[in-house]
Amino acid sequence: MSASANGTTGTRTHDLVGIGVGPFNLGLAALADPLGLDAVFLDGRDGFAWHHGMMLEGATIQVPFLADLVTMADPTSRFSFLAWLKATGRLYPFYIRESFYPLRAEYDAYCRWVADQLPTLRWGRKVVHVEADGDDYLVRAQRPDGGVETYRTRHVVLGVGTQPVVPSALRDLGGPVVHSADYLPSRASLQAARSVTVVGSGQSAAEIYRDLLQDVDRCGYRLDWVTRSPRFFPMEYTKLTLEMTSPEYTDHFHGLPPDVRDRVGREQRALSKGISAALVDDIYDTLYRKSAAGPVPTTLLTDTEVVGARWDGERFTLRLRHGQLDAEHERTTDALVLATGYAAQVPAFLDPVLDRLDLDERGRFAVARDYSVDGGRGRVFVQNGEEHTHGVTAPDLGFGAWRSSAILEAVVGREVYPRERRIAFQEFGVPADAQRVASAEDADALVGGAR
Repeated sequence: MSASANGTTGTRTHDLVGIGVGPFNLGLAALADPLGLDAVFLDGRDGFAWHHGMMLEGATIQVPFLADLVTMADPTSRFSFLAWLKATGRLYPFYIRESFYPLRAEYDAYCRWVADQLPTLRWGRKVVHVEADGDDYLVRAQRPDGGVETYRTRHVVLGVGTQPVVPSALRDLGGPVVHSADYLPSRASLQAARSVTVVGSGQSAAEIYRDLLQDVDRCGYRLDWVTRSPRFFPMEYTKLTLEMTSPEYTDHFHGLPPDVRDRVGREQRALSKGISAALVDDIYDTLYRKSAAGPVPTTLLTDTEVVGARWDGERFTLRLRHGQLDAEHERTTDALVLATGYAAQVPAFLDPVLDRLDLDERGRFAVARDYSVDGGRGRVFVQNGEEHTHGVTAPDLGFGAWRSSAILEAVVGREVYPRERRIAFQEFGVPADAQRVASAEDADALVGGAR
């Protein structure tokens, strides 16, 4: 049943209801548009917005323009990034610029252009409950006026995104604590402080530090950067490493035991959570340039974790522990910026149907290889909530269209957008035609026989 204008329900059953409209569900909506599906996508905001708190001038996305909403599934789609460039008169300037990497502001404007063309999007609809009704689901969404609409659907696709993470040592402190998600609206107040500390290891931390470093002498604040990482590591971007954003590697990663997946995921931080090499070099060059006029009021602390903090009404006192030395010290700061990342969560509106969904021992979605989470029924799917089960392809913009194609195949019952199954030159596990050795004793016997 779908909602009428006054919030009552009818008898219509949708093929698909998407919850949340970030880039991944927006891409799904764009790919679903020509298929004749009865689809609706709900979001509580009043329009599309993508990382506006980090829309720094000149910042680019970290993947090529082919990683738009649709191209890797359908290069002929009218919703491609190139189509947006043509429609806005920017195709030739982009061509002359000779860079694969769009500005972050361009990508956001492109997504909003696509969103404006899709009649299936419903803004100002905050989903409050999802309930089961036989094999179907009832999705209840609250309008800005307080009214509730109900949508009956055969399939649900969760695209609610990830939520800002605040380390336990820094929660509920009070005082001027800013997460990177809210950096730009807070920049002026941060620059008015006597000292600012950035906590974090990845691209966002580096971008914020570089942005604040630019005005450190003009505004007269001290600027510190604290990271748990042993060094300011660049994102690993070699081509054989990029093959890990492939269907084959996703198959391999998904087939690993859960504890191994968790360990491997931690070891792969440089693949998606590192800093662009150009930005690392630019930070150094800026420090060098500013140091020509005298000492730069900044300290960069590596292998250093914030293990405690307090706010006395005027400043923070951070208790820091150096990993290699296992030594603690304290440092004060007037303002804190937490570039501590994001994490997926199981939204509370799913509580009525949790008994139908697959969760692991840590309360996370136990996402099947086909992105479903409902015990093989293929009715509820997750977008970008599966990094712990599918690896580095989960948050990768370039793999979003592949995943949307897989979900649409389940919804439609046939492969609409052909998906590449094998694209990598390398093998990520034991080759299928390899001679397997059952035990160490067998291995010794093979070696002895070879002699």
